[in-house]
Amino acid sequence: MENRKPILPIVERDEWLQPVADKIADRHDRYETRMKAIEKQAGSIVDYANGYRYYGWQYDDTLCGWWFREWLPEAYDVFIFGDFNSWQRTQLRMDKGADGVWSIFLPDAMYGHLLTHGSLYKLHIHGKNGWHDRIPAYATRVVQDEESKNYTAQFWIPQPFEWHDQKFDAKSIGDLLIYETHIGMAQEKEGVGTYNEFTELVLPRIKQAGYNAIQIMAIAEHPYYGSFGYHVSSFFAPSSRFGTPEELKRLIDTAHSMGIAVIMDLVHAHYVKNLNEGILDLDGSGHHYSKEGEAGYQQYWDSMIFDYGKGGVEHFLLSNVKYWIDEFHFDGYRFDGVTSMLYYHRGYINFDSREKFFDEGVDLDAITYLTLANKLIHTLNTSAITIAEDVSGMPGICLPIDDGGVGFDYRLGMAIPDFWIKMLKDTPDEDWNIWEMWSILTNRLPEVKTVAYAESHDQALVGDKTIAFRLLDKLMYDSMDRKTESMVVDRGMALHKMIRLITITAGGDAYLNFMGNEFGHPEWIDFPREGNGWSYSHARRQWSLRDSDELRYSYLADFDQAMIELVKNDRILSDGYPYNLLMDEQNKTMVYTHRDLLFIFNWHPTASIPDYELPVREPGKYVLELSTDEERFGGLARHKAAEEHFSFNKECEDGSIQTCIKVYNTSRTAMVLRRHE
Repeated sequence: MENRKPILPIVERDEWLQPVADKIADRHDRYETRMKAIEKQAGSIVDYANGYRYYGWQYDDTLCGWWFREWLPEAYDVFIFGDFNSWQRTQLRMDKGADGVWSIFLPDAMYGHLLTHGSLYKLHIHGKNGWHDRIPAYATRVVQDEESKNYTAQFWIPQPFEWHDQKFDAKSIGDLLIYETHIGMAQEKEGVGTYNEFTELVLPRIKQAGYNAIQIMAIAEHPYYGSFGYHVSSFFAPSSRFGTPEELKRLIDTAHSMGIAVIMDLVHAHYVKNLNEGILDLDGSGHHYSKEGEAGYQQYWDSMIFDYGKGGVEHFLLSNVKYWIDEFHFDGYRFDGVTSMLYYHRGYINFDSREKFFDEGVDLDAITYLTLANKLIHTLNTSAITIAEDVSGMPGICLPIDDGGVGFDYRLGMAIPDFWIKMLKDTPDEDWNIWEMWSILTNRLPEVKTVAYAESHDQALVGDKTIAFRLLDKLMYDSMDRKTESMVVDRGMALHKMIRLITITAGGDAYLNFMGNEFGHPEWIDFPREGNGWSYSHARRQWSLRDSDELRYSYLADFDQAMIELVKNDRILSDGYPYNLLMDEQNKTMVYTHRDLLFIFNWHPTASIPDYELPVREPGKYVLELSTDEERFGGLARHKAAEEHFSFNKECEDGSIQTCIKVYNTSRTAMVLRRHE
């Protein structure tokens, strides 16, 4: 008789997964086996993930001095050197332990007056690839020399930071409304913004705009500014180009005092291939943090891939996960590049059959690691938030671990911005298919919480276009003053507001916006590079455009603020799927509800219909709460504020009674009506 594995809840709830029940059980068994080994070794996964408390610089109160440790299993010889020993490379030899950990002890009596806060240091490592000066993997601060442009590790032991956020709980903020940010380009000045400037100047803007979470990009140190932070070199070092670690802590502490959760864009999918700045081949073996050869290389991103099945790599990454939460009080992570982690083909295929989620293309070590990471995060902080950037739709990615899932809280709804790009590029307004629109926005499994967003930060980069840029093009530069009349600008303004409103109210369980997109920022992102003369003119956000009473950008920002307030107050995102009441293809009109709110979208470019009859779920008085056509949002003001619509009963052809209201259904307008008894 065949011995079948127990059926996990993920399979019990989804008949489609029954043919692969054993494979799902196998991947869950891999996680449980690894978790048991971790608990046997360290007691708990939380205690296991303490690499940052063991490696690097650690003070020994008993011996009165500093230990330094680094995991370099196949190095031949290792020395530590720096300004504290006059940069003598081969003076201080480290000792190799049986576990591949090299260590050295520097007593205060000899080095206390030399090894001080701010000292610079490196490792001199002899391995299979020769002798190299390297930055340790567990360095908590790395700085760049202004003249040579070389990066060096820095001995960083400041005074303890005084936190004031002990009562902050990310679960208390309500529906998740994320403002995606980048510290360096968040300022209007032509230069690199700082943690302090962000705290003082940008956080108040985010609070005023109504968002209750920020997702910060480019935190971990990265040598190339233009990589947007995705080619990480030092995983435990907050980028020094923005300021000190204490200034980042102050930013997070201040955000928490404002009721704003702070999510880190965590890059564990790959790392920079630079030898001088990063962790590539640190022990000289050719397979330290990655598998050897092509198996360790991400050809699409020109970077290196972690070997998730290797114990030292797993320990490094899990320790990194704990580090940012423990030391900096981050409220969770958006895991970048999850699709690339999950599959050996990095996701560059069509996921058109069930088997492709479970065949030989799947990296089971990566799935085990991601499951362990989610277990660690939610054990450390029960209110923590984890978001997976996975375009493949891996079954179980957002289901609880005990049910057979990977444990993420949310998945990015990446099909939505792709859809809006396609529509705006390829389809004339009059041919927009409202059924396709509805299908894309609501195509998600009930158990998979989705972060909806209309456009990504990638679309804001040079070579691509934001929604505002696609709608307005060159008119963004010379026709956005409030006195200039332009049908193209009117169309662009209307659709920009409608696209955002339907995305947030129909597309998911959380919402994300990249900074500046809410007011149609007119400049693309172009980081300093040789091709633009190393200019910062496009690596900033022009808040003055949003603040100007003479320009239309403030109309878009004001609408976004009103939209966010409505969504937040009525808990629309936690209401689940919208209830569809009407799809009128001829008039390009769709009607749906969330609780007592009625949403009416007329996508038609010209058809405005008086006394348009539409069904409602319950009788009552329906009062206009919000309209994209309001004058305060740069609209044509074809509706009166707080106008009322009273329900009536209508007999249908089949003899049934339907409750309806009549509205002036104006073209290119979205209206939100609230039902009153």
